Amino acid sequence: MTPLAIVIPVIDEEEGLPAALAALQPLRARGVRVVVADGGSTDATWRLASQGADHVVMAPRGRAAQMNAGARAAQAGALLFLHADTALPPDADRLVLQALEQGASWGRFDVRIASRRPMLRLVGTLMNLRSRWTGIATGDQAIFVRSDVFAAVGGFADQPLMEDIALTAVLRRHGPPACLRARVETSARRWEKHGVPRTIGLMWGLRLRYFFGADAQALADRYGYARRLPQPAAAMAVMAKAPVAGLAKTRLIPAIGAAAAARLQRRFTLEALAAARAAAMGPVRLWCAPDAGHRFFRALRARCGLEMAPQSNGGLGARMAAASAAHFHANPGLPLLIIGTDCPLLAPGHLHVAARALATHDAVLIPAEDGGYVLLGLARHLPGVFEGIDWSTPQVLDQTRERLRAVGLRWCELAPLWDVDEPADLRRLQSLNARSIPP
Repeated sequence: MTPLAIVIPVIDEEEGLPAALAALQPLRARGVRVVVADGGSTDATWRLASQGADHVVMAPRGRAAQMNAGARAAQAGALLFLHADTALPPDADRLVLQALEQGASWGRFDVRIASRRPMLRLVGTLMNLRSRWTGIATGDQAIFVRSDVFAAVGGFADQPLMEDIALTAVLRRHGPPACLRARVETSARRWEKHGVPRTIGLMWGLRLRYFFGADAQALADRYGYARRLPQPAAAMAVMAKAPVAGLAKTRLIPAIGAAAAARLQRRFTLEALAAARAAAMGPVRLWCAPDAGHRFFRALRARCGLEMAPQSNGGLGARMAAASAAHFHANPGLPLLIIGTDCPLLAPGHLHVAARALATHDAVLIPAEDGGYVLLGLARHLPGVFEGIDWSTPQVLDQTRERLRAVGLRWCELAPLWDVDEPADLRRLQSLNARSIPP
């Protein structure tokens, strides 16, 4: 078990997350585990986190639920909860472990708001003074705690806001916090977005109402916080080719060679399966081409206990139709999401949004920028959507829309993503990956 893990809750943080993870690489090199808890991002957050953290988990949206999920996955003697827009001092791991070794069961850092505005510097100073006086800390101060103590108090309360106040109020029963004078630096974005006086008024208003017994969910509703959505249910059909050199990712072979293209196919399949399983909505079945006998597929079955089936004969449409028919024959009331393995940005958050759409639509599509689609979701078996399509052409999406429209079905489309099929796509992926890997 590692001595310390840093848990970062995120939702659509692709802009700031690479820098946050890059700053933590020296701590990782010293044995600190970094766990990112994603609340359903639909940008590049999931991929960037997968490249720059030790572990990424999917959790219900909301900091409390996300941090609890991250803590369960951390496998560490101590936990430090860090907002994605907050930077730790370089020796944060040493300071935390030293404080805990000296007898503290929990603590927090002083905070500085990243702004030259004197008012915001004063706000940070007052936050630190208030915390020392009350023994209460906020999430901006990077709360840390021994894992056994965190488990003993039941983790963060399952509420949409004030989860940090609620946790530290309970932690005080286990002793006063270690108030470290080393400072974390937190973003000024919320202050600058809404204005300093208005933000101060809002935060103090919320805290005072909460202190006098107001329900956290009622406060969240009043101030426009989004309610947590229920966990959707859907099965996943992952259509995958065996990573055979010369047959996998053939359009990339002239640029990178047959062996490298096969390795890329293998990696993409693992990433698609990881996203499907992390979504945790229902059964995941890998549909294997040309069959499930390749050693890569056999290894997956042995290691993961994954459900597999061979793809049927015929073109792509016939193979997807067969997968759909098999699923709905066995599970007539459970929606199905069909994906391939070529989209590096497809994340559990996309899968949740698509599954929820099927509660009110017959079908859902995530278009691909090249004119196809990276996901097709069905509320029931609709064989017509696979017929009369010129597969592997830029007409796939338009023709699928025509098929849906012709039979009077109701469908919706999510924001488009992109596949990796051509050398230009691979360069785009490499550029994205480079954002999360420190120089």
